[in-house]
Amino acid sequence: MTSTTLFRIGLLSAAIVLALPAQRVSAQEVDHSKMQMPMPMNMPMPPAKPKPVTKPAKKQATKKPKPAESGKHTTHQSAVPKPSTTPVMDHAAMGHDVSMPTTSDQAMPPMEGMEMPGTDIQEQQPMDHSTMAMPMDHSSMPGMSMAPTEPLTPIPPLTDADRAAAQPPAMHMEHLDNSIQSYTLIDRLETWNADHGAGMKWEGQSWIGTDLNRLWLRSEGERVDGRTESANLEVLYGRSVATWWDVVAGVRHDFKPGGSQDFAAIGVMGLAPYKFEVEATAYLGPSGQTAARFEVEYETLLTNRLILQPLLEVNLYGKDDPRRGIGSGLSTVEAGLRLRYEFTRQFAPYIGVVRERAFGGTADLRRADDEDIDDTRFVAGLRIWF
Repeated sequence: MTSTTLFRIGLLSAAIVLALPAQRVSAQEVDHSKMQMPMPMNMPMPPAKPKPVTKPAKKQATKKPKPAESGKHTTHQSAVPKPSTTPVMDHAAMGHDVSMPTTSDQAMPPMEGMEMPGTDIQEQQPMDHSTMAMPMDHSSMPGMSMAPTEPLTPIPPLTDADRAAAQPPAMHMEHLDNSIQSYTLIDRLETWNADHGAGMKWEGQSWIGTDLNRLWLRSEGERVDGRTESANLEVLYGRSVATWWDVVAGVRHDFKPGGSQDFAAIGVMGLAPYKFEVEATAYLGPSGQTAARFEVEYETLLTNRLILQPLLEVNLYGKDDPRRGIGSGLSTVEAGLRLRYEFTRQFAPYIGVVRERAFGGTADLRRADDEDIDDTRFVAGLRIWF
């Protein structure tokens, strides 16, 4: 082996020794492309402090003097790789966990010292679903089962007797609706204090018959200081022509005032809309005397027992009759307001106020007899029916 060969082997050994520290430093570099670290898209990274890399001291290779060849002095310089000066990021010093996940689906825990922008770490914790209210099973509650249930009482099957009972009767049963009934009402039986003594007045009606055909009796009158001022009685036949309405026809007999006289009567009576009780009757008397009487009343229930009853009565005559103090035209108008208390439906005392006024020829005849044409009085009385 020549000296030149030995010199070359020595230089190659020195180059290998000098390259070993650079390879160890290069082995410490981390391949960031293989790390599965979830990083936010817009998170600013802190500037990395490059760690200075100290170059290992070069070992002085002991060169043995080689015998020089005569006439030849050749110096060979081998290319020795220089150690890397690229700064290496030390993630461990920054507090990063550089451990690799075992599986690709396992998420990396949050890095210590770093916060996600706009995110609370507590909100990133897994939710405990065991504390959440579960939907209520209504089917387990009594009476809330969604499944159809059998009725508590089974429905018995239909029988021939049930079918026969559901059939309408073969014969007409109108005769059951035409049973004879009766009704009597004393609408006003009242008294008051007058200038010439106590006064008393009555008004009532009664009927007997069926729903379609009835015999009506109506009467009213007035007494003052023991004397009968007026009294009459009507006997009428009534026929139902509509719901709540009857047509009546008959006779009227006047006892007072003056001598007695008779009238033929025809009219209607019933319940008007809004529950107004109406009576309208026309009369035809002797010598062509005519008269008309109109009465309307209404009952307002303040309570089930306390009832307020307004009333209006109007009388008209076609001719003057001085013997009875009657003038032609509008004769008298009476308006009353009575408040009653029904201890029972059949018995009800009441109090009220009544005003009566005469008009036209009737007022003139009363002035001539020195009588009042306008009379207001407070009354007390009873309302009875059976």
